[in-house]
Amino acid sequence: MPQNVLSSDTSVQDAPAAAPRPRKVPRIVVLGGGSVGLYAARRLRRKLGKQDAAIVVVDPRPYMTYAPFLPEAGAGSIDARDVVAPHRKALKGIDVLQGLVNHIDHAGHKITIHPEEGPDYEVSYDQLVIGLGSVSRTLPIPGLAENAIGFKNVEEAIAVRNHVLNRMDVASSTWDADARRRMLTFTFVGGGFAGIEALAEIEDMARYATRNYPTIDAEDLRFVMIEGSGRILPEVSEPMGLWALDEMKKRGIEFHLNTFLSSCVDGHVVTSTGVEFDTETIVWTAGVKANPVIKEESDLPFDRMGRVIVKPTLQVATEDGEVVPDAWAAGDCAAVPDVLNPGQFCPPNAQHAIREATKLADNMVAVLKGEQPEDYAHKSVGVVASLGLYKGVAELFGFLKLRGPLAWLAHRGYHVMAMPTGNRKVRILIGWVGQFLMGREIVSLGSLHDPRDEFRKASVPPKQPGEKVEQKAESSAARAEKG
Repeated sequence: MPQNVLSSDTSVQDAPAAAPRPRKVPRIVVLGGGSVGLYAARRLRRKLGKQDAAIVVVDPRPYMTYAPFLPEAGAGSIDARDVVAPHRKALKGIDVLQGLVNHIDHAGHKITIHPEEGPDYEVSYDQLVIGLGSVSRTLPIPGLAENAIGFKNVEEAIAVRNHVLNRMDVASSTWDADARRRMLTFTFVGGGFAGIEALAEIEDMARYATRNYPTIDAEDLRFVMIEGSGRILPEVSEPMGLWALDEMKKRGIEFHLNTFLSSCVDGHVVTSTGVEFDTETIVWTAGVKANPVIKEESDLPFDRMGRVIVKPTLQVATEDGEVVPDAWAAGDCAAVPDVLNPGQFCPPNAQHAIREATKLADNMVAVLKGEQPEDYAHKSVGVVASLGLYKGVAELFGFLKLRGPLAWLAHRGYHVMAMPTGNRKVRILIGWVGQFLMGREIVSLGSLHDPRDEFRKASVPPKQPGEKVEQKAESSAARAEKG
């Protein structure tokens, strides 16, 4: 347990209660180390000295994942380590606790943390920042939990990449036509930005990889997108969405719009329109929902979608608009009013999350100094999406519409500038240059997901109780002489 953070007032379950010593400086606890948490904590640290406030970030992972780059990481265009910002390096002068927040008691100004090992413990605070983000929104579809994988974190993105390449490896040495067809069918569910970018990048990578498989042609690969609405990429205008749809269809990608996944038991996909096929790859990108801790394990006000209710100043508020003291929220888990579009909420994307985090930190500092907070207002600079290497679609500043390589460059340029820490920016740029000069690195490292599998298979069955285990030491030189 980090003594520098918790020694003053942390209680451990089942331990004797001790009277907490008064803190010398106020404590700001930031829940979540993603875009909101990381940028808000860094901004607060720049504006508040250590004598003004202690800042603590709580997150189950030791790094922030820059989600817009997950599709490129999945396609091997960016090294997986380069799309994450390690908290220990990015949050200088800030304490980091690794664990899940499983309860928020704002009335008592304390949270409960569930660490990876050991009992739960509580941490008290003076100011709370909620940046818990979102989780995948799944449905009770038969077979979904057993057969599908998400695409929301770097572990999932790399697992999808390794799985797709592994299926190609296995299919290349399989002569059963039905088995090959099943292995080489890749299904994605959800046609929003996350799903389309993931599908486009993985498809582009897989088609490229076929040049290394003499027994697999690019036409043997079947990529399927299932989307419940009548269009893809709802974040862009309809003409641009239609253009992206046509371009992806030209690449042989199969789209089923106005269609829902009804079942996928044992990889047998059944849709609401009666389409059926077998697959060994199902990637679920059909939306997200606010972190359920807010609705299920907190006393904070939330809306019907489970998001924290906030004012335009990013202060947590009741349904009647009354500010809840000492609580702030932003990002995917907060219903942030869009003051430039009355009646609407800011979209849950990285562009808004980073800017909301900055405004949240500035407003908190202002309130602590007795000043008035300002409303968060940001006119979107546009949207950019990658559709594979040298392919993309973008709408910028409300009038500039880009397609193809220019849109792809705009996507890369914008997001590499938004990536936190100069170290990661440089690593990503170097990786892109290496890829341009030497091509994609196409290799499956499937064993990464179960590195002990081979050792378990090689292990000798254990002796029965009471049997003596004989062990004899022998040098490698002696074994060489015998050989």
